[in-house]
Amino acid sequence: MNFFSELREGFGISWDAIRAHKLRSSLTTLGIVIGIVTVTLMAAAIEGLDKAFLQSISSLGADVFYVQRNSWINENTEGSWLKAQKRRPIRLAEAEALAGQLQLAAVAPVANDSGNSVKYKDRSASTAFIIGTTDEYLDTSGVAVAQGRFLTAADAEGGRPICVIGSEVASNLFRGESPIGEKIKIEDQSFEVVGILEKQGTMLGWSLDNRIIVPLRQFLAEIHNRPEVEIHVKVKGLVQLDEAREELRQAMRHVRHLAPNQPDDFAVNQQDQIVDMFHRVTGRIAIIGLCITSLSLFVGGIGIMNIMFVSVAERTREIGIRKAIGAKRRTILLQFLIEAACICLIGGVIGLGIAWLATLAVKHILPTSLSFNIVVMSLVVSLLTGLISGFLPAWRAARMNPVDALRNE
Repeated sequence: MNFFSELREGFGISWDAIRAHKLRSSLTTLGIVIGIVTVTLMAAAIEGLDKAFLQSISSLGADVFYVQRNSWINENTEGSWLKAQKRRPIRLAEAEALAGQLQLAAVAPVANDSGNSVKYKDRSASTAFIIGTTDEYLDTSGVAVAQGRFLTAADAEGGRPICVIGSEVASNLFRGESPIGEKIKIEDQSFEVVGILEKQGTMLGWSLDNRIIVPLRQFLAEIHNRPEVEIHVKVKGLVQLDEAREELRQAMRHVRHLAPNQPDDFAVNQQDQIVDMFHRVTGRIAIIGLCITSLSLFVGGIGIMNIMFVSVAERTREIGIRKAIGAKRRTILLQFLIEAACICLIGGVIGLGIAWLATLAVKHILPTSLSFNIVVMSLVVSLLTGLISGFLPAWRAARMNPVDALRNE
């Protein structure tokens, strides 16, 4: 008998044994079902959070650098944080000088402020985020205009009191009315609305639609006369980003008149920094979470092992007969391994069904994603649990002496 024939025969005998003890098999799979549900939900939650996070920060742009006073990822020491706070603020003149140093796709100086009073007639939006920038912000930020237009170069140079508002600001202040051409007041200064941005959602818990963009010179004149400026730099293409980053760093050192022996007093930030940090954190959470949830699989595996030992004891005479008529150790071993694996796979499929329903139920509360990879992983884990748990009982059955087994009553 070749291996495939043994495999087919093993499946048949195992399935008959499972059907003959339906209640016992069902109770045995319960531990595996619970284990697969917990492991699957944990993996789905982590993958869902990962996708939601990547979607959230996609607006930063992979080919955009952010020159700022502080790094997004500071070292975990109080000294390094205090040192970063003492750095000189970046000023508008440095942003203008940097644009003249390099051949870049776009350079947008950006200043921002929050907590300003924003009004239209008797309505207000005090939580709106005010951004002062230039026309090149359209390229560096990835925003798109839904209605009207964005700032032009003439707007940025002339500092005319105009603004482009986010969709959330538009709905809060105008409530269905067309805001184009209307005037809103920011700190008692009137700004004409010339455009509305497309809805962008949130990034790291902050609404990207609750912002108002004004020309930078108007921002300096009416809202904040000495703000800290950050510089958004879009490079030409995604190739050789490391070289572009180093070139940008050297140009910024020149603009800030740093001596060769002086450390950088600014940071060149990039989307990848946040992504790498997030993946490190979620990786640790995943390892800890999966270790904890795997305890239920361990308990389920112990249950499978116990039941398989009982099954071997009950079928000792059957094993003796099969070995007496020529069944090999391998055949007996394979039979009981298949039985344990089938019980676990049934539990895995049931667990996946419950986990799928659970992800649908919580999808509106937590970002979850039950991908094909998670489904395959859960089934493989179920199979491995069955094979590992069933090995000792199967090995015991395979090593039985046929004479002693036939004497068993």
